Amino acid sequence: MPDTLKSRLIAQAKYEGFAKVGVCRPDAIPEIAERLSTFVEQDRHGQMAWMKERMHWRGAPDALWPEARSVIMLAEPYTQDFDPRDVLAMKDRGAISVYAQHRDYHDIVKKRLKRVGRWLIEQVPDAQIKVFVDTAPVMEKPLAAAAGLGWQGKHTNLLSRDLGSWFFLGSIFTTVEFPTDVKSVENCGSCRACLDACPTDAFPAPFQLDARRCISYLTIEHHGPVDEDLRPLMGNHIYGCDDCLAACPWNKFAATAHEMRYAAKEELIAPQLSELAALDDTGFREKFSGSPIKRVGRDRFVRNVLYAIGNSQDISLKPTALALTNDPDATVRDAAQWAAARL
Repeated sequence: MPDTLKSRLIAQAKYEGFAKVGVCRPDAIPEIAERLSTFVEQDRHGQMAWMKERMHWRGAPDALWPEARSVIMLAEPYTQDFDPRDVLAMKDRGAISVYAQHRDYHDIVKKRLKRVGRWLIEQVPDAQIKVFVDTAPVMEKPLAAAAGLGWQGKHTNLLSRDLGSWFFLGSIFTTVEFPTDVKSVENCGSCRACLDACPTDAFPAPFQLDARRCISYLTIEHHGPVDEDLRPLMGNHIYGCDDCLAACPWNKFAATAHEMRYAAKEELIAPQLSELAALDDTGFREKFSGSPIKRVGRDRFVRNVLYAIGNSQDISLKPTALALTNDPDATVRDAAQWAAARL
């Protein structure tokens, strides 16, 4: 009965659009608590206080919901048909992480998870479920590795033999006890392409990340001015960074994204910095409605744009920077003054 139910569950999940499904126990990653504790003790989480505040749940998934007996991990590709690094040579344009060039994946993935969860409850009426997509204290990457979906590479992101780098993760915690899958084996070998690709040297060692130097963290999570030593290294990244993901050789096996809502919006593949810098709060909200970019707010986003302008070596952008030296936001003013001085 359990094996049959699991096979049907996998078929249903793939019908809903997921490319890969695996199952592990909530207590399948006992080593994570110590790793997370060390990460926080070294202050590598930066301003992400929520990591420290919820360590007791994040480090022990079985404590998040003690009644759960299985964690169903699901992967959904968002692979694009272009190299996201091409924009890095276009100094008057901004580089936006691929996952943010389309609709917010949180909404799309969560709706699919709920449909799979409802199907499971129809099969097992007394089953209980909880679905999570990135916003809860769930260590999705280690759980996905434990469920056999892939392994955490030297850049700490999840890799898969048949999906490459470009996929979202979602999880369904359930009281149904499913047979578990075999934990994935690390397959990075001697390769260090991802480590060498990082512009800010954010990896103290293979399989370790210092978020305080990571461009994704700096452009999305970090509040206030970025350290002046790091600003020149950020190049024209204005929201997130895909450099370490894009450098991975396993991407030659990347699965194709079938969800049309994951297709990149043309205007976000290589947007003009001058146009983005001119956005006020209303214009920012309108432009990024339904996008994950919206959550950082106009001020933080324009700060990032100004750093990119300062790194552009394009003197024609100096008036754009000067126009924001009197901006109401202190961090934007600081970034504008820095950019104008650089130019």
